[in-house]
Amino acid sequence: MGEYVLEVKNLSKSFGVTKANDHVSFEVRPGELHTLAGENGSGKSTVISQIVGIQKPDSGELVFDGKPYTPKSPIDARNAGIGFVVQELGLVDDFDAAMNMFLGNFEQFTQGGVIQLGAMTAAAKKELNRWHFAEIPMRTKAINLSIEKRKIIEITKALSVNPKLLILDETTQSLSHDTKHRLYEIIEEKKKEGVAILMITHDLDEMCALSDRVTVLRDGKAVATLDKDEIDLDRVRSLMVGRQVNAEYYRTDHECMFEDEVVLKAEHISDHGLYQDVSFDLHKGEILGFCGLSDAGIHEIGKALFALKPPSSGTVTAMRSGKKIRKPLDATKNKIAYVPKDRDTEALLMDAPIRDNIYMPSLREMQKGAWFISPSDCSSIAEKAKQQLNIKCTGIRQIVSSLSGGNKQKVNLGRWLVKDLDILILDCPTRGVDVGVKAYIYDLMKKMKAQGVSVILISDELTEVLGMSDRIAVMKDGHLKTILTRSESLSESAVVEVMI
Repeated sequence: MGEYVLEVKNLSKSFGVTKANDHVSFEVRPGELHTLAGENGSGKSTVISQIVGIQKPDSGELVFDGKPYTPKSPIDARNAGIGFVVQELGLVDDFDAAMNMFLGNFEQFTQGGVIQLGAMTAAAKKELNRWHFAEIPMRTKAINLSIEKRKIIEITKALSVNPKLLILDETTQSLSHDTKHRLYEIIEEKKKEGVAILMITHDLDEMCALSDRVTVLRDGKAVATLDKDEIDLDRVRSLMVGRQVNAEYYRTDHECMFEDEVVLKAEHISDHGLYQDVSFDLHKGEILGFCGLSDAGIHEIGKALFALKPPSSGTVTAMRSGKKIRKPLDATKNKIAYVPKDRDTEALLMDAPIRDNIYMPSLREMQKGAWFISPSDCSSIAEKAKQQLNIKCTGIRQIVSSLSGGNKQKVNLGRWLVKDLDILILDCPTRGVDVGVKAYIYDLMKKMKAQGVSVILISDELTEVLGMSDRIAVMKDGHLKTILTRSESLSESAVVEVMI
């Protein structure tokens, strides 16, 4: 293997008048982890899409393993020795986990034109065990798996090709604490074997801890490449946005502060195999965090509170009205909003415009008379959200599926932030968003808390939960183990000790 595994030379790509990549150049060396950093819409994922054969460059050159490289499809990339995990979920929903793992490589399991599903399932389980990931039901369709399990299938698939280059595009933000650290171990193993790793992450602490070099993109251009001793959080932030960025994201106080009034009460809620006998109160003006390891049940709790997947037993009550929350309409009538972790399948209408996605949750409030809803009101509310969150788009008529992951998340948030809320349930709200949007979301939570809005913050990021929560509900194996109170002495290690 030569000095570089991958060379990207003056890569350019435009979509209409939008120049996504503008003469981007960088190299990835054997045994190094090279990170692409930048704001949403800076062109990072577009670079990756060209390397793996999803998009074709308008101009520029790719060199892989010392030879000119022009992939026409992702299969070409895998055959060349590139394993990759794309930003958005890259599985076929109606295929089971095993079929997805070997998608494009069914020949090894085919006899007489018939796919031997038993052999494929056994091979998939063996591959999963090889990397010491948690067990996944291999005959279950991808659409019925959690976002984390789907991402594990993608990681395992990428590793199964014994890659010379491993590409991870916003992979860790879909993973729980324990699965994420298992991936970190795999990354170190692969680096020692001489595998080159190209990563995109919006977790700047993760970037600084893992990266050997960082290339920063801004407005489609590569503005700097930093060696390990040059990687500094403030410097990277400034390069990303083109100006100095305030480093303070989280709350600066160390006090647990909220009002006595209870606005939401969960009493002995259970869902077989997911969570058992969970009870807690949410107070006015409180940020209540939920954290736990893989399969702890934290994400299922969010669905239960909004009645997207109601508990099989127990009750969730909006205390101001005394009404039980049995279906999502009960929640919205009681000024409760829910931003799910899996925005693409559980929140957004991917083939609809931004405008339609924004106004849909507000239809009941916008209705005039028996049935009339003003189109101008629909556009007005969408424009308000677009401006408020600085959604990068051609306009509110742009189809959501064509947006970057971070801008999709802005739409996911914006559709609720235009409403008058008492309670906001956020499940991994900063997954896949850049440093500027993270700062906006944290600032928004502080302002909502000050206004008396109550927030449920469900997150796989312990620093986020510790930084923002008044109290932290720590779950393990579906049980609520304890609720910790915000204080200056409360540490990440103290939370992890309860989690494990």
